[in-house]
Amino acid sequence: MGSHSDQHLLYCDWRKRDSLLVSRSQFEADLRESYKTLLGFGIKKKNALFFLPPYEWYNATIAGWTRQEGLLLVNFSPGTRSTADYTYPEMGKPYLPSDEIFKSVIDFELRDKNGMNGFILLVHAGTDPRRKDKFYNRLDGLLEVLKRKGYRFKTIDRLLSSLRFCACLCKKL
Repeated sequence: MGSHSDQHLLYCDWRKRDSLLVSRSQFEADLRESYKTLLGFGIKKKNALFFLPPYEWYNATIAGWTRQEGLLLVNFSPGTRSTADYTYPEMGKPYLPSDEIFKSVIDFELRDKNGMNGFILLVHAGTDPRRKDKFYNRLDGLLEVLKRKGYRFKTIDRLLSSLRFCACLCKKL
């Protein structure tokens, strides 16, 4: 568990990634608000140290600020279209139906030499009401297909600690 921000701010420009669109104080205030919300569900910051930047888009400055907040920045593994589950038909071209998202995950597993070993799959728990075919409703089916192929699933904290990344990434090199 971790934060994904409160107001889903875009931190840096899409075309010039090193250009910040927020100040440090805006970043910190938004992060504080996100942890207030989590606390309302009984989740304390000390138990939710992962941070997935809004839009999954960040730069070295954001990574540094995240580290200084005592958090570990994480992101999804590229290669599938699971991140398109936030789209809805009225968006036009970026919209991707859940069947195609599902297929993209299965296709990736078949085509990549390592399959989905160590893969971090991003699925949005909440999406726009205009998206009627919620991909998260297909997640059980996807997990069943992958289980039949021999995959086991871990929470991100267990995945990263088993890969010995957490201790390494949290220390200044």
